[in-house]
Amino acid sequence: MTTTTLAVLVPLLPFLGAAAGLLLGRTVPGLVRPLAVLPALTSLGLAAVVAVRQGGDAAVDAATQLTPTGSVPIDLALHIDGFAALVAILVGVVASCVQIYSTAYLRDDPRYPSYAALVSLFTSAMLLVVYSGDLMVLLVGWEIMGICSYFLVGHYWETPEARAASLKAFLVTKLGDVPFLIGLFALAVDAGSFRITRILATVAQGGLDHPTLIALLLLAGVAGKSAQFPLHTWLPDAMAGPTPVSALIHAATMVAAGVYFVARLLPVFAASAAALVVLAVMAAVTMAGSALAALAQDDIKRVLAYSTIGQLGYMTGALAVGDRGAAVFHLLSHGAFKALLFLAAGVIIHAAGTNSLAAMSRMKGLRDRVPDAYWTMTVALLALAAIPPFSGFFSKEAVLGAAEHTATGHADSAPAAAGWIVLVAGLTAALLTAAYATRLWLLAFHGRGADAPDHGRQPVAMTSVLWVLAVPSLAFGVTVGVLPDWFDGHELAPTLTTSVLGTGVALVGALVTYGAWRHTTALATRVPIGAVAAHPDADAGQVEAEAIASHAPAYGDVASAPDPADPGRLLLGPLHRHAAVGFHLDALYAALFVRPVQAGARLVRFLDREVVDTYVRGAGTAPRWLGAAVRRAQTGNVQTYLSALLAGTVVLAVAAVLVATAGA
Repeated sequence: MTTTTLAVLVPLLPFLGAAAGLLLGRTVPGLVRPLAVLPALTSLGLAAVVAVRQGGDAAVDAATQLTPTGSVPIDLALHIDGFAALVAILVGVVASCVQIYSTAYLRDDPRYPSYAALVSLFTSAMLLVVYSGDLMVLLVGWEIMGICSYFLVGHYWETPEARAASLKAFLVTKLGDVPFLIGLFALAVDAGSFRITRILATVAQGGLDHPTLIALLLLAGVAGKSAQFPLHTWLPDAMAGPTPVSALIHAATMVAAGVYFVARLLPVFAASAAALVVLAVMAAVTMAGSALAALAQDDIKRVLAYSTIGQLGYMTGALAVGDRGAAVFHLLSHGAFKALLFLAAGVIIHAAGTNSLAAMSRMKGLRDRVPDAYWTMTVALLALAAIPPFSGFFSKEAVLGAAEHTATGHADSAPAAAGWIVLVAGLTAALLTAAYATRLWLLAFHGRGADAPDHGRQPVAMTSVLWVLAVPSLAFGVTVGVLPDWFDGHELAPTLTTSVLGTGVALVGALVTYGAWRHTTALATRVPIGAVAAHPDADAGQVEAEAIASHAPAYGDVASAPDPADPGRLLLGPLHRHAAVGFHLDALYAALFVRPVQAGARLVRFLDREVVDTYVRGAGTAPRWLGAAVRRAQTGNVQTYLSALLAGTVVLAVAAVLVATAGA
């Protein structure tokens, strides 16, 4: 087969698996798991073959115009460069691991067939975004991911938390998609095409008439999809969905799409220095704010959610300083260790079995009960904290190195101000990231919460994928010397200055957090909070569904269960209560946007019911009354009719006499 044919099959196979799963999942239950796992694995294999054939050389381009659409044509096009080839492998690896993991995690869930089909559709949509060479085709995958996230986040739809989270995710991302769509049209009009290659050629020739406006419109969609400030608030609440869904969304789909989009069209954004500064500020606020919020969360999944927001901030920061190689390098590295963190969290949820889901203050004795999760999550947390030689160190240092290079004036691809903003925020976030990663590790595996019944050994399908993902989390950094050939030749090796600074602040954050934990543990006299365990025979999906249905603090008031032994409270001090609720952004948005819209809706409803409907009802009432009066006159009595005729004649005669008299 040609490379183009193989590339077409990569997103097509998961799509066919999703269609077959939706059609046959209920009627032929035995096909559900093969239809979930095999297309993902096959797609991964084909993506690897495509990457080998592409080899980091010239991009593979193919296109066909299905039908004329007017002045700006839309083509079914592929554009596979080194970035696309490697990101497709990441998507295939994570999707395959999630599907295998879910066969055990949701084995008794009656909605597993639709869940598996939606995960396959989600995977297909992201692969379409990765390989697409036309922005309209990319938009199709972009929007399919949005609707898939709505259904998957709301998988436990019988709980109000899941329903609210799915609606919030859908609406917030759509809020960003509206200006994004306008920006796509404006870009296509300026370039005369939706084809990515032609757009980039137009940019190279200085042919964009409105680069700043287009870039800012596109950034709105990126902020929504990749959960960047100020449209990031949907992602922590999306933890109401099943944990494997979180791994898929956070590691390889949805939130990665926005970063990948900017990386692919970076020259468009680089054409406007103002847009790059805006992107840098957005990244800086996202990195610092999300790290502070993560340090205050009690639910392990919300910690990881805010962590994802912050790590995406590093990627957008790299793009703000004009280095898409560093951004995609961190995207690949982060995809491996973040998928591992979420899937390990799923194992912890099953082991803890508490009605407060994954509240770390309620965990106890999990290190010995889930050794696979303990060791693999330790690797992933070290990668997250950017401790050498784990993968996160190399990818995060590539970002900081690019920022330092720009800040010191050694790069003309972005303003020096953007470099300084990203560098300072990146170092600050490195300190806080190590702090909340250490806190998570201590509370989850060395906590003093309540005992929960031992659910026995975790299924092999769940633990095996943890070790698979632990390999790139530990060793992906060794590719730092090879990846530049795939990434436009950009150097990715760590620089001395940022390596020393980044590692130094990370170690300080970890050590200070450990010291705070020892101090608070020694002083704590708390009584362990009771835990209601799920049935020992329940699968992890049931545990999670029951936890959400119990209205756990993790999905309501995240600060409702104070833990004196929590080092985050000591480190943040009075800032803790604000960070625990995301610095009240949801309340602010509710006051500025939600309540005014609801008030306007109530006013419209009042006017419709009390004013418009009153006129409508009046228009019908008057003829009805007139008809009733006329109906009473129709008695059918001839004598009555003659009397009325005589009376009318008399009235007319009198009127005629009066008129004649007045005229005389």
